[in-house]
Amino acid sequence: MNSPTSGLRVASIIFGLMSLAQLGRLLIRPEILVAGYRMPLWPSALAFVLLGGLSVWLWKLARPMNQ
Repeated sequence: MNSPTSGLRVASIIFGLMSLAQLGRLLIRPEILVAGYRMPLWPSALAFVLLGGLSVWLWKLARPMNQ
């Protein structure tokens, strides 16, 4: 495995883990305060979708061309 492929797979795994963390926040619903204001859940839903999409995209880019 060459270096660009390894880098894409590592980045894909990191994005996947971040996506799962956002999903965990959506399921657990902890109260998060920013400057005294409650942080809504919709940014986590958006982050879950975006990070999950990036993870899948990078994983597909890391596949060999002949498959």
